[in-house]
Amino acid sequence: MIDELILDDQDRMFAADPGDMLTAVASSGAQMRESLASIDREVIARIAADGKPRAIIVAGMGGSGVSGDVLAAVAGPSSSIPIVVERTHTLPGWVSSIDLVVAVSCSGSTEETLTVANEAARRGARLVTIGAAGSQLAAISEHLSGGHHVAIDAKGRMPRASLWTIATPLLMVANALGIAEISDQDFLETADLMDQLSVENGVTVPSLDNVAKTLGVALAESVPMLWGTGAIGRAVTGRFMAQLAENAKLPAVHGGLPEVGHNQIVTFDGVLARPLEEDDIFRDRVSEQLERRIHLVLMRDDGEHDSVTKRVQVIKQLVDARGIAMTELASRGEHRLARIASIIVPTDWASVYAALAMGIDPTPIAPIVQLKAGLH
Repeated sequence: MIDELILDDQDRMFAADPGDMLTAVASSGAQMRESLASIDREVIARIAADGKPRAIIVAGMGGSGVSGDVLAAVAGPSSSIPIVVERTHTLPGWVSSIDLVVAVSCSGSTEETLTVANEAARRGARLVTIGAAGSQLAAISEHLSGGHHVAIDAKGRMPRASLWTIATPLLMVANALGIAEISDQDFLETADLMDQLSVENGVTVPSLDNVAKTLGVALAESVPMLWGTGAIGRAVTGRFMAQLAENAKLPAVHGGLPEVGHNQIVTFDGVLARPLEEDDIFRDRVSEQLERRIHLVLMRDDGEHDSVTKRVQVIKQLVDARGIAMTELASRGEHRLARIASIIVPTDWASVYAALAMGIDPTPIAPIVQLKAGLH
């Protein structure tokens, strides 16, 4: 059963969120400002002094790895070098001494990231690590000639709730290398926008006026299908999928246009898109399982290709003709950093609201803990 009334009862919401994920989501703008003020600029300058690499490989898992997606989307098609996000134990075979590996782990102890960092060191690749001070990850770069560690402090927040603590120094490195043009003013304006979005989507705003609460309830009742346009929209779909999984414990399908128009769109004629059968007035609704149907979330960026814009119009017609539920979100702001943040913030809120509406504590990640324990 979905309890949407909880989202208009602050006391109940905070009681159902003992891990304080709501407060963590509200801290996005503050995370960016704190990182901008606290990151050691001398380390950033030393990284830049080594010159522009042939390519950047961002190695990270889970919430830490999302920072690489943010960098790739913010740098965009204008990036003068390739940006690759690696989420395995190994580096691509072509990585060598002329490439820069940035190993990112909020805790500094992620197994896969440590493995990749050590491999980068063995290959003689340039190495930058971003993670907790004094961690295993920090030790790898600090003991490597030419290695650099950028220390971050998530203040006890989980990696998925610390995206901007993690991503901001990575973006600062990219700016120093001339790969992405992001001034301090751009960071501050983006932080202001994130604060504004957290006010608009925060706990005090009633559901009727709150996009994130409305979306959270809708997705709690459905099978989420998350589509994005442009590099920014496509990057956000992966982030939203992961947030729904970790916070709401809810699986979601995600992808970007135009690719999803060649495969996922066919689900519009599947069983999850069919209208529900005519109600039987005698059936026992209390004991029934929730009957889930597709809910399409279309996340759009101003930078989408003209041909993608045409596809969106046709998709809307197909959705309307089939009675498929859809929510459309549009990016805000001028700088690419502001635009990606403007979609991530409300969807982060929505993932937590979906959890609370389903009676789920958004913080625990028991299966991840059990998986890691089983590996030792």
